[in-house]
Amino acid sequence: MLTKKVEEFCNRQIEREGYSSNLYLAMASWAESKGMAGMSEWLYVQADEERMHMLKFIKYVTERGGTAVVPAFKQPPVKYKGIKEMFKEVMKHEQFITGSINEVLAAAISEKDYATTNWIQWFVNEQVEEEKSVQLIIDKLELAGEAGLYFLDRDIMSLRNTAAQE
Repeated sequence: MLTKKVEEFCNRQIEREGYSSNLYLAMASWAESKGMAGMSEWLYVQADEERMHMLKFIKYVTERGGTAVVPAFKQPPVKYKGIKEMFKEVMKHEQFITGSINEVLAAAISEKDYATTNWIQWFVNEQVEEEKSVQLIIDKLELAGEAGLYFLDRDIMSLRNTAAQE
């Protein structure tokens, strides 16, 4: 059974994962409206992944005898200065989520909730992969510049697979 403290941290994470999904959906829509089909596809996949993370938390809280709360989500931004700036925002958001996952872990450790401590490790590892994947895109955007944006947009999904394999 979850302690109230761990349950509260998990419910907070449900909100953050749901917002992440909506944020990436908004970014995907923006990128698609700018003719960047590859970038938008990457972001749509990312949005689905964040929704899956939210569902994992919901199911875990329920399985452990807690009450999962699905809140309303704040509307994410719908306009961005450019693709490079947008991906820098993705990185900033992923770093925020990493910190949030670490707070869930810290709460589980302080409550001596070893089941949650073990379970949350999947998310700790996932965040390492997420940040690595986004940094790879930022690095490629820096290298490509405006002239290479077409090719990066075309090939971005292969970068997703490369980051996951390393």
